[in-house]
Amino acid sequence: MTSDINKKKHPRVNAYMLKGGKWQKELARLRDIALASPLQEELKWGKPCYTFEGSNVIILQGFKDTCAILFTKGALLKDPEGVLEKPGENTQSARRIQFTDVRQIDALAATIRAYILEAVEAEKAGLEVTFKKTEDFAVPEEFQRRLDSDPALKTAFEALTPGRQRGYLLHFASAKQSSTRASRVEKCIPRIMEGLGMHDR
Repeated sequence: MTSDINKKKHPRVNAYMLKGGKWQKELARLRDIALASPLQEELKWGKPCYTFEGSNVIILQGFKDTCAILFTKGALLKDPEGVLEKPGENTQSARRIQFTDVRQIDALAATIRAYILEAVEAEKAGLEVTFKKTEDFAVPEEFQRRLDSDPALKTAFEALTPGRQRGYLLHFASAKQSSTRASRVEKCIPRIMEGLGMHDR
């Protein structure tokens, strides 16, 4: 079994692991669990990523205070143990389990293996997460007023990709105060007029 796992180890992930870092032991343990599954190891976005027939299934992540195993389509998993969480409030597909200690990983090892196998079965079945459409997101009234009063802005916003539209709507709506929402709208209008998303350069 160990020799089979070693054969699956990707050289770029080996190099990533050799860099050390705060979560080296924890990530190495998660890597062993991932390598014992039907997934293939790769390095994507500078992180160990595990794929099935070219589709990303899990990603290992190291943060300042925790490390995590992220299931890219975790919303499809049943999660009987109740251990999966959204990485962000508005995340629709991905779910993760966070750790601060190898013992926590060992305690959940059987669950992680079962979830990986369930994720692989979801890939085999061609299951996809149903995403909310842009029209399902509320348009903050501060932005709606500007769209109603400025046809050019409305045209420019509607020309953006759905993902860019959602990014702006979430950014505006996340402000608690109306004045802050209005300020965000005004700051973003030049970018919208240029056809740029929130994080485009």
